[in-house]
Amino acid sequence: MAEKSTIARPYAQAAFDLAQEAGDLKKWSDMLLFAASAASDKQIRSLFDSPKLTQQELIEMFFAVCEGQLNPAGQNFIRVLADNKRLNVLPEIATMYEKHRAEAEKSVEAEVITAFPLSDALQQQITAALKNRLGRDVSLVTRIDESLIGGAIIRADDLVFDASVSGQLEKLTNALAH
Repeated sequence: MAEKSTIARPYAQAAFDLAQEAGDLKKWSDMLLFAASAASDKQIRSLFDSPKLTQQELIEMFFAVCEGQLNPAGQNFIRVLADNKRLNVLPEIATMYEKHRAEAEKSVEAEVITAFPLSDALQQQITAALKNRLGRDVSLVTRIDESLIGGAIIRADDLVFDASVSGQLEKLTNALAH
């Protein structure tokens, strides 16, 4: 069976194309994220392959869960996914859609993981440096992970900077082992 990301790719592109045509990238983002959240629910996921539900009942049930969150185009998109038995890849579709949207909007979300909270000034410096390096607007998300001991890990798209103390200790351990 094909990997979920391989299956999701054309659907994410189709959703992005529809959103771009409608000039409503944000609305599609909201719809897909909500639908992906619903599709991730354990009880709902168990219904996707249930022989007890007809395809129409499954679609109606999913629309009931997403009540008011999907516009007509979003509902049609969900119908296509359901007809092709692809509701289970909604989380991957939403993730890929967000990447298309960020690229189109020339923006990126960067995550900074530190052992201690960052000052506002340092967050601004990191944001400016990443913007300069990536040539895109940067939305910074910070997270605390005390196991890093010190330093930071920065992730933006496929770019990862690991300047954490624990990361440096791991590199040293690997170097000594070889």
